[in-house]
Amino acid sequence: MDTKEIKSTVSNLEKSSDDTTILKLLNILNDGVKPSEKLLRETKVGMAVNKLRSSNNGEISSLVKKMIKTWKEAVQLEKSSKKKPSQPQQSPKGSPTSSGSATPSNKPAAPVAAPKPGSTNSKFHSGPRNPKTDGINTALYDNSTRNASIGALYTALAIEREETGEHILSVAREIESEVYKAEYASVNDNYRNKLRTFTMNLRNKKNPELRARLLTNQITPSNFIKMSPNEMAPEALKKEIEKLHKQNLFEAQGATEKRAVTDRFTCGKCKHKKVSYYQMQTRSADEPLTTFCTCENCGNRWKFS
Repeated sequence: MDTKEIKSTVSNLEKSSDDTTILKLLNILNDGVKPSEKLLRETKVGMAVNKLRSSNNGEISSLVKKMIKTWKEAVQLEKSSKKKPSQPQQSPKGSPTSSGSATPSNKPAAPVAAPKPGSTNSKFHSGPRNPKTDGINTALYDNSTRNASIGALYTALAIEREETGEHILSVAREIESEVYKAEYASVNDNYRNKLRTFTMNLRNKKNPELRARLLTNQITPSNFIKMSPNEMAPEALKKEIEKLHKQNLFEAQGATEKRAVTDRFTCGKCKHKKVSYYQMQTRSADEPLTTFCTCENCGNRWKFS
């Protein structure tokens, strides 16, 4: 598959909600994508596929994990092959150069540039990402608690992400700064508890959407620190809560008595005949039903058997 085809398939995948369609598209990508670091960055196919890692469908989740693992290994192999120096060609036995010293190459070896900190950070980083493995310095303040908070936020934000270390650090620093300002520039118990809560929510592997929204600026750090736990919850959990709420509401509505309106009864108070009523068994089974009436004109209520 070329870049255009992959992007088109990714677009269809992001729009799909049916498990059968999603599986079909995932299998197309699994069979058609020949992973390389450049291709994965251009198409962002890894990000789109990785969002389905926490799917409730076991087949989808399993396939996604397999694809991500395969692509990760392929990219790591590609990086290793680029870094591996070419071996000098050995002269065959009996050749004039085999007994003497090897003739030096006229072409000097090109110097290998040291990687910049954070420049190779990606979702395919080998092992969990943290400031130390990414070469990021989080000692930004004289206060060790503030520095530790930024480090914890960085580690949480970097889970399964491909953004550079510098970008992740800037978001982590903004979140910590907003909490610090909210506590009147003080490192107190409220400061610690808030940052602990935010870090735990960001570390939730079932909530990649929250990390993505922060790192793509869909949520600003100033708004993030004002969010409730329900607002931070994973989309799947939000849908489950909404489903339960609707079900409880439906059951509560179903439990109310159904009223009918008739002109067979006359209100003893205003003499109007528009009366709503319902019946209920309030006594033993061999007794007649009790009729409860309400005048739709004046609100007067009465009952009779």
